[in-house]
Amino acid sequence: MSDALTERLARCYTGVVHDVMRSMGLLAFVLPPELRPILPEQTLAGPAYTIEGQVDPYADPHGTLLAWTGLLSQARPGHVWVSQPNDRIVAHMGELSAETLKNKGVLGCVVDGGARDIDFLLHLGFQTWCRFFTPRDIVGHWLPRAVDGDIRIGDVVIAPGDYLLGDRDGLIRLPRAGAEEIIAAAEAAMATENQVRTAILSGMDPQDAYRTYGKF
Repeated sequence: MSDALTERLARCYTGVVHDVMRSMGLLAFVLPPELRPILPEQTLAGPAYTIEGQVDPYADPHGTLLAWTGLLSQARPGHVWVSQPNDRIVAHMGELSAETLKNKGVLGCVVDGGARDIDFLLHLGFQTWCRFFTPRDIVGHWLPRAVDGDIRIGDVVIAPGDYLLGDRDGLIRLPRAGAEEIIAAAEAAMATENQVRTAILSGMDPQDAYRTYGKF
């Protein structure tokens, strides 16, 4: 399940969307470079379903798994699972969770923390952005605190329904209210870039190409 904006955004790339947003005067929309995808060749695009949690070293193991599976049950098709776990110890995505989310139509995940079962995730083709890998899981360690609320990753605040775009260069957030305008501008910029590329390959001097098309 995917909406039209997601499909259009997935055909863009972060460099051009970044430049469009910078020209609009927007700030704090590039997520930390320490977040990296396990499938760098696979673009991730879509609206955010947000999760925030906290470490609780005294949490009941059964309770942590009930809470986690409850989160999975609420996940929305056509969205990106975006988690601020406030934890740098355990994994917040793994095989069974990814199987569940993919089966529900979730497009991929962004976790400001760890992931595990990476070979399985690769086999599934479930795009996962994270900071590190670890075999440790959440059992008896972590509980969710809120869903569908604003979260912060680095200096980027992500609201539910904001759009994310990730490729080899990195990961950026588009505000939901301005997403269509940004995507349209990025599409126009890519068309201009194609003209510049054609001109350069035809032998035009790069400075002349910049002066002609106003982009490089």
